[in-house]
Amino acid sequence: MTERKGTAKLDFLRKIEQEIQEKWEREKTFEQDAPTTIGESTNKNKYFVTFPYPYMNGRLHLGHTFSMSKCEFAVGYQSLKGKKCLFPFGLHCTGMPIKACADKLKREMELYGNPPQFPDEEEEEKEKEKPKTSDEIIIKDKAKGKKSKAVAKSGSSTFQWDIMRSLGLKDEEITKFASAEHWLEYFPPLAVKDLKQMGVKVDWRRSFITTDVNPFYDSFVRWQFLTLKDRKKIKFGKRYTIYSPKDGQPCMDHDRQTGEGVGPQEYTLIKMKIVEPYTAKFKSKVFYSSAMKGKNIFLVAATLRPETMFGQTNCWVRPDMKYIAFETSNGDIFICTSRSARNMSYQGFTKENGVVPVVMEILGQDILGSALSAPLTSYKIIYALPMLTIKEDKGTGVVTSVPSDAPDDIAALRDIKKKQALREKYGIEDKMVLPFEPVPIIEIPGYGNLSAPLVCDELKIQSQNDKEKLAEAKEKVYLKGFYEGIMLVDGYKGQKVQDVKKPIQKRMVERKRQVMSRSADECVVALCDQWYLDYGDAEWKKQTKEALKSLETFCEETRRNFEATLDWLQEHACSRTYGLGTRLPWDEQWLIESLSDSTIYMAYYTVAHLLQGGVLNGQGASPLGIRPDQMTREVWDYIFFKTSPFPKSDIPKEHLQRLRREFEYWYPVDVRVSGKDLVPNHLSYYLYNHVAMWPKDNGKWPQAARANGHLLLNSEKMSKSTGNFLTLSQAIDKFSADGMRLALADAGDTVEDANFVETMADAGILRLYTWVEWVKEMIANQNNLRTGPADTFNDRVFASEMNAGILKTEQHYDRMMYKEALKSGFFEFQAAKDKYRELAIEGMHRDLVFQFIERQTLLLAPICPHLCEYTWSLLGKTSSLVKASWPVAGPVDEILIRSSQYLMETAHDLRLRLKAYMMPPKSKKGDSKPPAKPSHCNIYVAKSYPAWQHSALSLLGKHYKSNNGVLPDNKVIASELGALPELKKYMKRVMPFVAMIKENLEKNGPRVLDLELEFDERAVLLENLVYLTNSLELEQMDVLFASEADDKVKEDCCPGKPFSVFRSEPGVSVSLVNPQPCNGLFSTKVDIRQGDSRDSIIRRLAKVNRLIKDLSRVKLMRYEDPLLGPRRVPVLGQEERGKLPISNKSVFSINLEEKTVTLADNGLTVNIGDTLVYLIN
Repeated sequence: MTERKGTAKLDFLRKIEQEIQEKWEREKTFEQDAPTTIGESTNKNKYFVTFPYPYMNGRLHLGHTFSMSKCEFAVGYQSLKGKKCLFPFGLHCTGMPIKACADKLKREMELYGNPPQFPDEEEEEKEKEKPKTSDEIIIKDKAKGKKSKAVAKSGSSTFQWDIMRSLGLKDEEITKFASAEHWLEYFPPLAVKDLKQMGVKVDWRRSFITTDVNPFYDSFVRWQFLTLKDRKKIKFGKRYTIYSPKDGQPCMDHDRQTGEGVGPQEYTLIKMKIVEPYTAKFKSKVFYSSAMKGKNIFLVAATLRPETMFGQTNCWVRPDMKYIAFETSNGDIFICTSRSARNMSYQGFTKENGVVPVVMEILGQDILGSALSAPLTSYKIIYALPMLTIKEDKGTGVVTSVPSDAPDDIAALRDIKKKQALREKYGIEDKMVLPFEPVPIIEIPGYGNLSAPLVCDELKIQSQNDKEKLAEAKEKVYLKGFYEGIMLVDGYKGQKVQDVKKPIQKRMVERKRQVMSRSADECVVALCDQWYLDYGDAEWKKQTKEALKSLETFCEETRRNFEATLDWLQEHACSRTYGLGTRLPWDEQWLIESLSDSTIYMAYYTVAHLLQGGVLNGQGASPLGIRPDQMTREVWDYIFFKTSPFPKSDIPKEHLQRLRREFEYWYPVDVRVSGKDLVPNHLSYYLYNHVAMWPKDNGKWPQAARANGHLLLNSEKMSKSTGNFLTLSQAIDKFSADGMRLALADAGDTVEDANFVETMADAGILRLYTWVEWVKEMIANQNNLRTGPADTFNDRVFASEMNAGILKTEQHYDRMMYKEALKSGFFEFQAAKDKYRELAIEGMHRDLVFQFIERQTLLLAPICPHLCEYTWSLLGKTSSLVKASWPVAGPVDEILIRSSQYLMETAHDLRLRLKAYMMPPKSKKGDSKPPAKPSHCNIYVAKSYPAWQHSALSLLGKHYKSNNGVLPDNKVIASELGALPELKKYMKRVMPFVAMIKENLEKNGPRVLDLELEFDERAVLLENLVYLTNSLELEQMDVLFASEADDKVKEDCCPGKPFSVFRSEPGVSVSLVNPQPCNGLFSTKVDIRQGDSRDSIIRRLAKVNRLIKDLSRVKLMRYEDPLLGPRRVPVLGQEERGKLPISNKSVFSINLEEKTVTLADNGLTVNIGDTLVYLIN
């Protein structure tokens, strides 16, 4: 980005923002309480919006701000619509990250001192290169080059101390962060400060931090979990979950450094027993090993498609990959990768949980050619064959081969059959490959019973290296096979594939991709004892789906994401032993994890201000004098469940009733805004838990969820390591709060990634500053603005365009489409004003100008509240803009607006035609001169289309009506038009005309098929003739009907498309002198033409001399003696001596041959000589 030349405009905006924020704080503008009157409480006109509370392990950044801005804009708009709005804001501290960071700092101080002296990079690299012991091998995903979210945010730092330094902290401050509690004291107040600088409309009395540090919130979460347990939503037992061996506990989404959203993936484990005849290599290296003797040895593969195992022809092994043989709990030997063995050790496959008893390490080439007995296949023996593309981090490293239904397998099998050299290289005999053909096992409509070979042939796949074509083939075969495939094998014949999958499979569970915990440990899938929320419960799931049906999601993609999540979501581990949070009330060795204590806390917002009074950790004096220990389960029940009886409590009755009234008034949540990445976890749990807590009161269920995409910064992913990163406070310092908010609104609305562009934010500062300066100018000059009836063509257009802008902007705000609202409610609204200012030659009307300023202020207020509050005060409004009402739109005359668009298009077309007229004619010699600038123009307008266009349009209109708004193909239209005798000589022009009409039909609708315009084209041009004449710098324009012109004009002119003819009228040059001293007006020459009047010459003079603004103040005079008069020296104060005024009835005549000018006035004709005089009164 280029450096700014100065910051005056930015400083101006920041000063306004500071003053307005102080005013809001003073007046407690955003503090809202539930009404106390019965009428207001029952007839609720409220709007309650929430945003997932951000995690307090650093400063808020622009990504947080983007999502949260949607809440902020919504509150601003709904407030103007007359609703009582509540936007509370909590701060999340539950989970592992803070504790992990604090512990990491402790370890760094223990290892490297305080402040730490870290080893240099070379030593560090050597440490990393040291081989790990066999029980801690972690195979990295080599294909994955992207940095984790945490690393991207912290830059390239690997030490926590360095990360803290990157936040601007000094060494002596960092030491305190070794205590997790210090994080809870340090970052939350900074978040509040930054958000206040942004000007958010938050009721800060309701803010709080989570964890058991806050006794009130802790009590609330304990109550929630006791209720869920009583309602049998929480269970205990062994469940598959993502697990961190280092932390010794489940690792949920919010505890992860990478791999958010990854859950256990169900596989079927295929055991293929190695049988005789053994290969020589296998005998010497494996079978004769003392640890293997007498044991059953299996190659184990994992598949997602157990139903295809009937078609196995071989299995694949990677020759250069390391495998291990390990002993299972029943004494068998499994051969697979170290990584998959580690996973299995946490799932009950080994005698000791998490311990892999490695018998030996084996290279893939040592087991190639092994004879295998595989389950379900029709071949008695199959063989292990080489495949070089197997990945270490996927499955077990052993892959089953089903060439009938897997494109990769048929391609690889064909390769090894064709390439004898490849077989010889790896010691594969012909009998192990050549006799094996694909086995028909599934019939797929359209693909037959050997789908993979068929599709590979169709796509002309030559080998297993045709990656893109193979990906396309898999997409075609797999989906259709699962949903439409019919089994052909005995026992399952005639059944659908999707129905037999479960009966066929034995389970193996594994993660889908690498997950790293915040403790930098690679996670596994483990079978663990744990407390879990049973989201798979059929009745609970069914009720949650009902809640989803009535949930407004604002876009179909978000709804589909919700539906997909609810379909697959099963158990969710809600307990852990490490981190910060609330203890499970019935089993206090466990902590409630961060995704589980954050599902119904929106209900806590409704009463937080009365319990905590804005003290974030809840350890201050309660406004109602309530102690945390008084918040018993019965008290919480009474507040949140309207059927619960009055509790036995020493809390005064009126206080308890007030707490209940707050909840009953504000609930349900009207909209929750979040990033789209929270749909598969937090937002789905949010729905589930509301249904569980209020199963018979769907009036408490969430009303709407708005998900948005991630935020890019200058079209790139935000990352500290690249410097492409902005915290909230940095963005405000750089662009002002309103400048930043404008760019956030403009960044994007959909679930696709949005883009915050710094140049847009800079341009926003200029736009906002310019707008305020224009408002000040209008207020200062209001007495010079036109008054009287506001009924000119441009007055009426401007009023209609303002009304249309209000309606359009209202629709966008209602749909939470803020980029569109900004476009219609600011950019286009300003453009309408600019157009009015340009077209209103007679001057802008005062009432319309101030109506515009007021409406513009209200339309922009949700996005840029500070500047709009300031503008509101400039208008002399005494109450705050926050208390104002959304503008009421008057009638919109669409035809009038379209006639104005026609005017602007005509003006543009005239400029292009004038430019073309002024181009010098083409000359081979290259010495051609451009023609003289034209002085006059005739504009021809047509009442009807030329006959051939009329016939074509009539035919198109007939088809459009008879075919329900659809036109036939061009072939049909061409043949029908060709049959019309009157069109035969025009056929070359007819079809391009039809193509143009079709294109316009898509843009503008069926009115383009009308045979006449909906407005009087000539009247529009005549009413704006002065504007058109001046903008083209012409002397005169005439509007004529095409019927009065020659045939060429008639042919080229049609309704809505006027034709123009420019010409230069000859004239005689005359000097115009101004004898008045010290006024900056000088002598100039103008041409006088036949028939000129006084006013036409004054207009011409004003075009030449831009200092003349008000033409009514110009007095045109001639010399009594046209010969000697110009030679006499003017006398100061007697400028009119020897001169006569020219009346408005005077008419000038010229003699081109003699270059003379005469003036006829009141029957008298006089020669004026070569000089006229003009005076400014």
